[in-house]
Amino acid sequence: MISGAATIEGTLSLARRHPSLQYNRLGKTGWTVSPAGFGCYRVAAGFTPHFDAMVDALDSGINLIDTSTNYTDGASEQLVGQVLAHLISKDRMAREEVVVVSKVGYLQGQNYALSQERKQQGHPFPELVPYGKGLEHCIHPDFIEDQLDRSLERLGLETLDLLLLHNPEYYLGWAAGKGRDIAEAREIFYQRIHRAFAHLEKEVDQGRIQGYGISANTFPASAADSEFVSLEQVCEMDSLVSRKNHFYAIQFPMNLYESGALLEENQKGGRSLLETARKETLGVLINRPFNAFDGNRLVRLAEVEKIRRHTDEQVIQAITLLNKSETVLWRKLLPAMDLPMPLKNRVREQAAVGNQLKHHWRNFGHYERWRQFKDGLLWPHMQGVFDFLQPYAGQVDGLDQWLGTHRQKLESAVRAVGSLYVETVYREMDALRRKVKEADADWDADASLSQLALRALRSTTGVDTVLIGMRQVQYVDDVLNEIGRPVSMAGRAGSWRRLAAALKGV
Repeated sequence: MISGAATIEGTLSLARRHPSLQYNRLGKTGWTVSPAGFGCYRVAAGFTPHFDAMVDALDSGINLIDTSTNYTDGASEQLVGQVLAHLISKDRMAREEVVVVSKVGYLQGQNYALSQERKQQGHPFPELVPYGKGLEHCIHPDFIEDQLDRSLERLGLETLDLLLLHNPEYYLGWAAGKGRDIAEAREIFYQRIHRAFAHLEKEVDQGRIQGYGISANTFPASAADSEFVSLEQVCEMDSLVSRKNHFYAIQFPMNLYESGALLEENQKGGRSLLETARKETLGVLINRPFNAFDGNRLVRLAEVEKIRRHTDEQVIQAITLLNKSETVLWRKLLPAMDLPMPLKNRVREQAAVGNQLKHHWRNFGHYERWRQFKDGLLWPHMQGVFDFLQPYAGQVDGLDQWLGTHRQKLESAVRAVGSLYVETVYREMDALRRKVKEADADWDADASLSQLALRALRSTTGVDTVLIGMRQVQYVDDVLNEIGRPVSMAGRAGSWRRLAAALKGV
């Protein structure tokens, strides 16, 4: 186990070693943190690119890591533990220099299986919220204690710096869906927050955490929203728990399209969420900086490569070549492998990308739907196939050559189909980039769209760290290039209003 925890002196020492980066103070903790933090939503132990990216980020001065007990079913926390152990053992970082944040609340995967087992044994976790198939939610002290045990073990830490309640508003959404009285649901909700905070104070006393907070998607929402979480009421709950409490930080979404944290006057006296957080000296962590919701539409705030549009004939040809290559796999290569038939059928089904493209290449409608299919389904499935087949490359005649040529055919087909959807989204992103630059003189930089999105956030007073998923070294480099550019901190409410007005037409 790694002893120690983040300290004022340690984090300041790290910041001094990286003078080109503009660090911030994280609320009342006094810790000095990098303006961009390493978000761990989609990283996992066992993936070398994820390990290398996190090592590169921490070596380069990023010193806040944000994970959760449910991210990649615990493998995200395991990766964090492995990276920290590696860097500390090599004397490239001290435990006192890095702030580690995790979250608790979701029951998915292993946690969901544990919950069902406890139910069968007659002692379920109290106050479970049955949110959906394979998904429950809970912030009861019994569950928090259980999850912190597991979290510390996966992280390999004696002390976690911050533990956040992860989207506790799930209870409010569940209650609204059941037709419960909203006033009564809110009363129960804040009582649950109070009990959770009381337990978290005990965890602080035991030295297992340094502080706690809440990550809520609806902190910036309208006060009339049934799932709205009032920061002021949360602070009242904490003051009832302890006069000298350890409620240190909040986390919520903010991006170019979703600026409610600054523009929505949802607190008493017409204050915004960011203003109230500053009044309470709370650390502010921003999530979803590059994934924005514009109404019901998801907008990815990142550069899109401009690809020459392929003709329909070129798309069909690329898909046909991919299909022929897949046929070689299941007619020639798989039969030569000593594998049980169910496993061969599974490989065949997972590799049948060409067939999916053949029937659906015209039907994605918008680039974002195509990107989600490509990045969330197509490439993960095919990478699994490649990883499975690679050990057999020296045993089956022709397999090694097939692995190389098939990847090329797959990339060609993906590029051909993607070219049909890129042109429209490229124009949209180009217009968005212009709107951002026009909204504020300090945002008028020669930078990529993701860098501009980060620049707008990190230059706004009250934002301490922007959490970014840096799953590859190239993503780390993109972030470092931006946070290495000087920019002044200011309120910028006028800039965000101008941008909001301009984006209504984008």
